[in-house]
Amino acid sequence: MIRFYGLAVFIIILDQWTKYLVVTKMDLYEKIPIIPELFFITSHRNSGAAWGILENQFIFFYIVTFIVVAGIIYYMQKYAKNFPLLAIALGLLLGGAIGNFIDRLIRKEVVDFLDVMIIRYDFPIFNIADSALTIGVVLVIIATIIDERRKKGEKEA
Repeated sequence: MIRFYGLAVFIIILDQWTKYLVVTKMDLYEKIPIIPELFFITSHRNSGAAWGILENQFIFFYIVTFIVVAGIIYYMQKYAKNFPLLAIALGLLLGGAIGNFIDRLIRKEVVDFLDVMIIRYDFPIFNIADSALTIGVVLVIIATIIDERRKKGEKEA
């Protein structure tokens, strides 16, 4: 179980290190092309959630993050011990939630920098913590489907 908490710590460190590099090495809104017309490193700040919703609602985010982190730890201890995919998913969710929480607590905004163009759509700029959260949610869905199929198979047998 400790290695899955280690995954969360790795995500937090990677997230905070990359944000530190962006804050200290780039000007705000500076854009560095990595793959022209597809992928850029863009220095951006967000005081809300995804797509800038709930801007400057810090108390709300503090409370929600506390509840989410407590829930993740509970599920990690109770359900993920014998289900590695769920444990990985929860480790990613935990690291992502804490990574963005640190920004909100220290900077009063989240540092975003991964900027992707999908065809002609400029996808909202995001960060490592956001990526971990997204991948974690997808893995939780997959783990839930696998678990439900397993339970259905046990009932039929």
